[in-house]
Amino acid sequence: MDIYTYAMQMEKDGKKYYDDMAQKTGNPGFKSILKRMADAEVKHYKVLLAMQKNEKAEFETDSEIFTHAKNVFTKMKEEGKDPDSESSQVALYQKALEIEKESHKFYREKADEEQDSHKKEIILKIAAEEKDHCVLLSNIIEFVTKPESWLENAEWYHLNEY
Repeated sequence: MDIYTYAMQMEKDGKKYYDDMAQKTGNPGFKSILKRMADAEVKHYKVLLAMQKNEKAEFETDSEIFTHAKNVFTKMKEEGKDPDSESSQVALYQKALEIEKESHKFYREKADEEQDSHKKEIILKIAAEEKDHCVLLSNIIEFVTKPESWLENAEWYHLNEY
């Protein structure tokens, strides 16, 4: 199995996982974040498919996902919505975090093996987006488990500017 076939299956599995998580949450804010993450997996899949077919592939990162997530968290906090209702899903978020960490590692390793500079650049961009998903999932976990301190989390202030 080549890198593209394997990676595309990972992305399909990731989309399904985020869609399933979105269906299980009753929180519209978390649902919208999870849907965006599922959409990112589809975007990764399409880019990988184009690369597999040796077609021209371009990749743009989702520069709005962190702003969107932070707005969701801020709105929930301002409205006094209790994230404890999501605490039963922490294990799902933690599993998603582990999957994203593995995806990031996979793409970093494959980028090192890639000889084509354009393809390597795209694979590194996908790896970076997977790392961003790790940060986002970490913040979701912290928001659900420690809602009183989520804003003080330094992670929000050390994100790449897009």
